[in-house]
Parts: sequence; C-alpha cells; structure tokens
Amino acid sequence: MSLAGRSLELFFIDGKPDGMLTAEVFNWTGHVLRIPRTLIKKGLDRSETNQTGVYVLLGQTEDGPLAYVGEAEDMRTRLRQHVSGKDWWDTAVLITTTGDMLHKAHVKYLESRLVEIARSVGNTPLENASTPPRSSLSEAAVANMESFLDTLNMVLPAVKIDLFTQKKRTPAQVSSQPEGIIMFEIPKTKHGVQAIAELVNGELVVKAGAKARTSFAKNSSSTYEKLHHDLMTNGTLVVEGTHAVFTADYAFSSPSAAAAVLNGRASNGRQDWRLIPSGQKYVEWEAAQILEDTLQ
Repeated sequence: MSLAGRSLELFFIDGKPDGMLTAEVFNWTGHVLRIPRTLIKKGLDRSETNQTGVYVLLGQTEDGPLAYVGEAEDMRTRLRQHVSGKDWWDTAVLITTTGDMLHKAHVKYLESRLVEIARSVGNTPLENASTPPRSSLSEAAVANMESFLDTLNMVLPAVKIDLFTQKKRTPAQVSSQPEGIIMFEIPKTKHGVQAIAELVNGELVVKAGAKARTSFAKNSSSTYEKLHHDLMTNGTLVVEGTHAVFTADYAFSSPSAAAAVLNGRASNGRQDWRLIPSGQKYVEWEAAQILEDTLQ
C-alpha cells in the first residue's frame, strides 16, 4: 500500500537551523514550536506559549539523554517554573493548535499517550515518575486525538525529535515490502561483525541476531557513535560474549548508518553491504537500478 504524501512547512524564526522554529502541516490544526533554552526569554514572548498544550523538555545529564513530557493550560507560566526548577534541559518543544482549540482533557490525553509511546519506544529515558492516566474523552474526541498524534509523529522526527520514533521493526512490518524482498549482508569481518538486512520502504532494516562491535574504535569521528551508545542503552544491542547482538529488527536511515553502528567506526555502507545472493556491492546494485530506469 502506497503512503499518501504530506506537505510540512518549517519556519526558521531566526534564520538559523538550530534556533527557534515552527512546524505545521497543511490541513492539520496542530502547531509545533521548538525553543532552545538559550532563547527561552524570546520564545516565551510568542503568543502560542500562552495557550493550552503539551510540551517536551529535552536535554542531557551525566547519565545520558533525558526527556520530560508535560501539559498545561498556560505553558508560558509552566515553562518559567521549569527554568528555575529543572536545570538539565536545553530544548523545549511546545505542541498547540491554531486558534487554541485544545482544552484540559485533550492535553491530558495527549500527555498520557506521548509518555506511553516514549516508554514503549525506549529511545530516551523520561524524568516522568509514572505514566499519567488518560482523561475521559468521548469516542469521537479520542479518534480526533489519535489522528492528531499520527500527524504529530510525522512532524517531530522532521525537527530532529526522535523520542517517539520507533525504529524497531516487527516481522509483519518488514514483510510488507511491496516491491519484493531485497536483502543485503555484511559477510563476517575480521572483527566478527556479521549482519543481514532488508531494504524496506527506503530504510535498511538490520535483522535481529546481527553481530556488531561492542564499542566504537578509538579516535573514531563517526557521528553514529551516539546512536550505537543509545542502542546499547535501550537494549536493542546486548553484549553476548565478544560482540553486541541485535535483539530485534532495527531500521536505519541509510546503509552507512547501519554499517557504522555494526563496525564501530565510520563506514561507507554502500561499499560494505552486499546484495544477496549475487554478492554485488550496494553501490553497484544502486547504479544498476538507476541505469535500468533510464533505459525504460
């Protein structure tokens, strides 16, 4: 089944990619505002911070990444309290609607569902002590909130918030590949790294049981070292003997991301992955696909 396309509008308020931004989707009532803590005073001057909504705080502690999910009828007041009450966060993400259409029961429901999703995904620990109870909503209101969440879960990864993004894959999700099964492997290396992966809807899904290195090589400059650490922390990778083994199928955004996590160093995945059963390099297979398209 093909997925319907959606149009996402990002507005960089300060003209800087790491500054304040807003995110909206055509025909969606939701509105997302990301505020770096260094700009919190300026951010709280914006009108949407005075609305009823849900917010997410993101930051780092000595133990690693941490997040907190909350709700408020006046998020401006609540965030001012968190400036003095919580010193670990460095980014706030505010989720509201155009026209301030959410009320207390809506945001309590959204808060509960977001905490549930974050705990289920396990990408980042939460400071929330427990999962808050869902508010009582009508059947129609619940359907509306779930639809709101579906779009929100598309928007947040686009602004680099992966707290709620599930990268683990079930067998049913992997077997839904519409174009047929395309499999790749990294044959066993001198470090014992070995993996099989399936290309599914533009993601390379490394199969459970794949063997990776337990840590990154010294002096490695790979940007995927943090991802390797996170997968070790959340149990996707578990040390078994001399290797770290994938406990579930896991989707990577690119062949190089998957290869780097497996090899524990910066890697060119298009050279490392080999098509099954021909042994053709990914880069060669990719070039053949483009050539085939041009000849048609």
